[in-house]
Amino acid sequence: HSRLRHPGARTMLPLLLLLLASAHGLKKLGYTPTLAKSPLGGLTTASTFVLEQPRCVFSKEQDDAVIWLVVAVPQAVANFNNSVEPGTAERAFQSFPTHNPAYMTLNTTILNYPCPKPPGEITVLRVGSETSCAENEMRPTCNGPLPGPGPYRVKFLALNSSGPVAETAWSDPITLKTAKPPSTIPTMESGHSAGMITLTSILSVLFAILLAGLVAMLVFWGSDAYGGSSTFSKPEAVTVRRYNTHHVYDQTAARL
Repeated sequence: HSRLRHPGARTMLPLLLLLLASAHGLKKLGYTPTLAKSPLGGLTTASTFVLEQPRCVFSKEQDDAVIWLVVAVPQAVANFNNSVEPGTAERAFQSFPTHNPAYMTLNTTILNYPCPKPPGEITVLRVGSETSCAENEMRPTCNGPLPGPGPYRVKFLALNSSGPVAETAWSDPITLKTAKPPSTIPTMESGHSAGMITLTSILSVLFAILLAGLVAMLVFWGSDAYGGSSTFSKPEAVTVRRYNTHHVYDQTAARL
């Protein structure tokens, strides 16, 4: 008899959870967080990703609420507990994902997500952009760099003094870029590649020597030209002195 009841109880569990959330005033919003569609580059990197801001998602019913971004590993989504407050040890970034399967960050109010969106405004959130607080346990809500490629799933959760009041759906899995280890970069695939590197180095040295020789020649020619002009000007000065003096005065004396 108990075996017959077990499948039905398992089927009723999601419904019971939904009813429990409704009893506590938690509103399910028909919005799924997505990666930004902005033309900006770097929407995903090795430690960050960029989301669209949840504009026109939360209503005036959540005016007094603080909106948080929840970042979790996919395994934590099914049993995520909304009642665990942000800033606690169970939601600290510094323990994610080794000890905590989720953390909460980027808290703000609905005033920072105005609706409608002003024309031309870039409305995105970069997750993982704070490096200064990544290891600071006094900042458990740090928006620190993500520790690996993931995947990760996110949602927005609105909390007020009485607890959670509204939440979005969970995003699809978000996978970050993976940096290639240096050993896998094909810089030396063959002896020909190594020879090309050696030849390039030799040519660079020869070019430097040639350039130094050219500079030395220009300096030598310049100093030689300067010395020749001074030698040429000296006889001119002597010639002028001969021409200007006694001959003129002698002619005048003779006429007198």
